Amino acid sequence: MKAYFTKLFQYDRHANLLILETIKSADNPEKPVQLLAHLLGSQQVWLKRCRKDPGNYGPIWPDWKAEQLDEIIEQNHKDWIAFINSLSDEDFESKLTYQNSKGDTFTDDLTDILAHVINHGTHHRAQAGQQLKFAGVDKLPITDYIFYIRGQSK
Repeated sequence: MKAYFTKLFQYDRHANLLILETIKSADNPEKPVQLLAHLLGSQQVWLKRCRKDPGNYGPIWPDWKAEQLDEIIEQNHKDWIAFINSLSDEDFESKLTYQNSKGDTFTDDLTDILAHVINHGTHHRAQAGQQLKFAGVDKLPITDYIFYIRGQSK
């Protein structure tokens, strides 16, 4: 499981950097920046939940600028990989109880949360891509997982 989720988070980093590069080349249209900032802010909230960090988890819609996002993508990736590497095989079988931003309590399998974080990123990168098209970008980067995997095997 550790290798599987490590590969997924490596893909996530790769895809985030590709969409950010396109955002920057399109002169930072506002909506795609907001969507990518949300994706990254949410990753930080989920990581804090997974690590059972106490306290305020921060905004899920942070007001970050495109120029900040490279560093945040890299730090999020580093933090997620460190978390995954800290897990034992048994940890992947665990459940996590947490509260959402409304204060509602949930208990979910850790592996389902990890899958959610990756899928949440895919969802919002697609939204950012759509907004980039609306902003006049002709060609979007290929951020499909299978293209990433094929590129890794070369």
